[in-house]
Amino acid sequence: MLIQLAIMGLLAASLPLIVVFVSSDRNKYRKLIWVTAFLTFDLIMFGAFTRLTDSGLGCPDWPGCYGHANPLQAHAHISAAEAAMPTGPVTVVKAWIEMIHRYLAMGVGVLIMATLAIAWRTWMKSGQRDADFHPRLPAVLFGFVCLQGAFGAWTVTMKLQPIIVTIHLLLGMLLLALLSWLGARQNRYAPVDQRASRLRLPAAIAMLLLFMQIALGGWVSTNYAALACTDFPLCQGALLPQMDFANGFTLWRHLGKTADGEYLPFAALTAIHWVHRMFACAVVLIVGWLAYKARRTDGLRSTGQWLLIAIAAQFLTGMLTIFLQWPLALAVAHNGGAAALVLLLTVLNFKARIPAHAASNRAATLLSPV
Repeated sequence: MLIQLAIMGLLAASLPLIVVFVSSDRNKYRKLIWVTAFLTFDLIMFGAFTRLTDSGLGCPDWPGCYGHANPLQAHAHISAAEAAMPTGPVTVVKAWIEMIHRYLAMGVGVLIMATLAIAWRTWMKSGQRDADFHPRLPAVLFGFVCLQGAFGAWTVTMKLQPIIVTIHLLLGMLLLALLSWLGARQNRYAPVDQRASRLRLPAAIAMLLLFMQIALGGWVSTNYAALACTDFPLCQGALLPQMDFANGFTLWRHLGKTADGEYLPFAALTAIHWVHRMFACAVVLIVGWLAYKARRTDGLRSTGQWLLIAIAAQFLTGMLTIFLQWPLALAVAHNGGAAALVLLLTVLNFKARIPAHAASNRAATLLSPV
């Protein structure tokens, strides 16, 4: 089974690798990093789709499916589970969704291993002088993808325990941020205004707040609290509805249960949703202000423009998710918007730390894609 799974991981990585090595881009290493970042972005969205369709336990073991490498081989077990509980966590469709998610994750792992191998080989061949190929960050990425795989396993074996699933989401977003930083380090930029240095601290704070908001969003999703408030700006017709913060934010507990094993009260779900909503308002204001400032700074205008569009779209999808009663496509898009904000804020943080003279020296025909 493990050999078959390894083959599936290689197959998932084969198309991106072909795209990289047949492209006209002379910097294949840079191309590989950004293609890996793109696939990681897709993986985050497909992970959201897996979670939102209740497919996280579509195969209730790990890394395979009932001890097999794919749902076809496990069809008898899956069909028996589905017949016993037609609306339960195990169905043929959910099993395929869960395993495709795992195949994509393995593909990202293969691409990161390829990135590390190329960086190490090139760095050694250059006599350890080419800073662009220093293997430290690719090695960190490899460690992160292994850790992410471990949390993926625990997500299944611990039956979708909310804190495990939320950390799994955060690690995926952090993996995307690290890939974006590594990719930004390979880009060539137009000169950046010296005033960009003033945005270093605000950009770092905005990134920290964004990750806190993603954690809160993950907590909403993993606790199925998205529809605890179906109106806006009020919640259940009140500015301060009845809320149970103690049970809502007890981190170590089973899905749908309190720490004492009782069913989680609706007031706890309300508290989870309400905190995410209130914090979102602060994040929108801070990121929006940062984007406005970036648009007025040479070298950051394009990134600031895209950041402004992304935060506006994220606010809109959040509101529509509430008013339209949590449609699947919008919920997945909301997760994708969070990933886009992570990517854009990472690039903005990187650019804000480039001295004007360094950016000028690095400027070439190739400019940043964001």
